[in-house]
Amino acid sequence: MNLMETPVLVAASPSEQSASASQTSRLGLVLDYVQLAKPRLTTMVLFTVAVGFFAAAMPGSSLLPLLHALLGTALVAAGAGALNQLLEKDADAIMRRTRRRPLPAGRLSPSAVLRFGVMTSCLGLGYLATLVNPSAAAVAGLTLALYVFAYTPLKRITALNTMIGAVPGALPPVIGVLAAGGGLDFVAGILFLIVFLWQFPHFWAIAWLYRDDYRRAGLQMLSTQDSEDGRLTARFMVQGCLMLLLASLLPFLAGLSGPRYVLVVLAIGGLFIATAIRFLLAPSAERARQVLWASLVYLPVVLTALLLDGPWLILAGS
Repeated sequence: MNLMETPVLVAASPSEQSASASQTSRLGLVLDYVQLAKPRLTTMVLFTVAVGFFAAAMPGSSLLPLLHALLGTALVAAGAGALNQLLEKDADAIMRRTRRRPLPAGRLSPSAVLRFGVMTSCLGLGYLATLVNPSAAAVAGLTLALYVFAYTPLKRITALNTMIGAVPGALPPVIGVLAAGGGLDFVAGILFLIVFLWQFPHFWAIAWLYRDDYRRAGLQMLSTQDSEDGRLTARFMVQGCLMLLLASLLPFLAGLSGPRYVLVVLAIGGLFIATAIRFLLAPSAERARQVLWASLVYLPVVLTALLLDGPWLILAGS
């Protein structure tokens, strides 16, 4: 490289350094609020809303109600995530996996998180009531209330909090059904049941992986009360996977899907059960993580297969 090709480094002026620091600070603030909204959890919630909509929508239906439902539900979910973190800020400060969140790390104040949680929740509920329908808004409101005011405080009281928390976790597809003009019918019930049962092996795997964190924070989980070195948790996992497999076959038995859906359920369900059995035979963090990954694959694969082999697309192609 000759002299003409050598880059000349010029020190930034104080004003440029200040502007750069300000931009970095603003970006960090935005990312902190995004973290409050629990984006990975919210993404799964919105996916199940969309599944509920397509499962109940008539061929040729407008997608505008779905877009409104997704936006409104995203706002409610963001608010719920923020309020959950506000109530759990002390526990989050103790646990290794959560102590870098905006509240325990001191990057956001409790009052700011409270304002964000209340404002986004109310905006989302009002949006759903106005631009979707009151029924969808009511279910979203029930989801918010159960998640923030029942599930969150019960985590300090009883390991049954998982059962309570699974209810709001399974309500988003019902919002989608209602947004499509459906009702609290068999379709909504089946989707609710599948998502409800899926959460048990999923969260039991997480609770086993982070059992020491939960124990330090005083949170009551099945894994923190497991005196059998993981085998109690594992037995519940296997039973939960079996119940989930049976529930996942209900759409076929009800005429809501075809045989291809059954093949997908049996294949992916068999793999899910196999990971739980492996954990039962020799509980370990590695095998618990395999159960967790299997759960993360199971739900989107099964629900997507239901749509692809279900009556909505069959009728749309006729």
